[in-house]
Amino acid sequence: SSSVFHTRKITISSPLSPPHKTRKMSETMKAIEIRQPGPPSSLQSTDVQIPHPNPNQILIRVVAAGVNRPDIAQRQGNYAPPPGASPLPGLEVSGIVSLVGEDVKDFKIGDKVCALVNGGGYAEFVAVESTQCLPIPSSFSFVEAAALPETFFTCYYNIYMNNVNLQPGQSLLVHGGASGIGTTAIQLASALGSRVFVTAGSDEKVEACKKLGADVGINYRKEDFAKVVKEKTDGKGVDVILDMVGGSYTQKNLEALAHKGRLSQIATLEGAEVKIDLKTIMMKRLIVTGSTLRPRTPQEKGEIASNLRKTVWPLLEERKIVPVIHKQFHFLKACDAHTALEEGSHVGKIVLTTDFQPK
Repeated sequence: SSSVFHTRKITISSPLSPPHKTRKMSETMKAIEIRQPGPPSSLQSTDVQIPHPNPNQILIRVVAAGVNRPDIAQRQGNYAPPPGASPLPGLEVSGIVSLVGEDVKDFKIGDKVCALVNGGGYAEFVAVESTQCLPIPSSFSFVEAAALPETFFTCYYNIYMNNVNLQPGQSLLVHGGASGIGTTAIQLASALGSRVFVTAGSDEKVEACKKLGADVGINYRKEDFAKVVKEKTDGKGVDVILDMVGGSYTQKNLEALAHKGRLSQIATLEGAEVKIDLKTIMMKRLIVTGSTLRPRTPQEKGEIASNLRKTVWPLLEERKIVPVIHKQFHFLKACDAHTALEEGSHVGKIVLTTDFQPK
């Protein structure tokens, strides 16, 4: 940015040394900003002030940050940050706690954490509500941990909460099976005892989904997913559908659902305005729901975090679920990471890394 920041020295506890030691460091940090809405090249590096945590926040020295579709939408000018959030992109990070607000009880300086942030993840430091942070599973790298928050918060809430409540023994259909969300949902539902159906855009992606635990893979370029679902469930349909497509998928989703099925909408890549037959919902007593994550309160995000810690973190500790990392980029090359995500050939997550790489 063109703003000039006066750089003075401040004292900050260093995660590189024991918690009682301090070191001098600059008040500014490198970050990626959106110069103006547009293509990936509108992501530019800049020097900004290191944020100061409020009493309920921690300051994380960022090691890695996940790249997600909402980041692309924000870069294009279609997804404004909620009031009070950082205007910088980036919704999830992993790193080391560098400062702790006075009211924070559950984390201390030097802790390894991953966090769902409201913005500002593409930077060397980020301040975040402590309720939105989780400890890094002991066997996980920082890169793996950075790929957890956005997709795990989204998948858990939209499959196991929010009136969807998928149960063991029930079936789930995931669209976009090879995406970050898709690869998470497959492993999560499979580990928690559900039969998983997925759609993906190539035979290779379908195979990758099956390796992660999907029971039935459907190449949507070759097959009608609603027809395949009906065939594979003896005409009953699936109990839950997690959909990021919208558009022409919506009516077909309703047809592919079983009696008392739930459609959980998390994005509308093909369009938000749809034509549906309400009788399908009435006859089968379906629930159509959905949500967005970023504007939710820290309390609501904290509730999802505590559910994850209880139900999912033990599975991560045993590496029964591991995020799929497609590719890593240095965070100053965020434009290349966005280009890779938009190309759509990835399976799993794209992650940015900073220069700070502790052992």
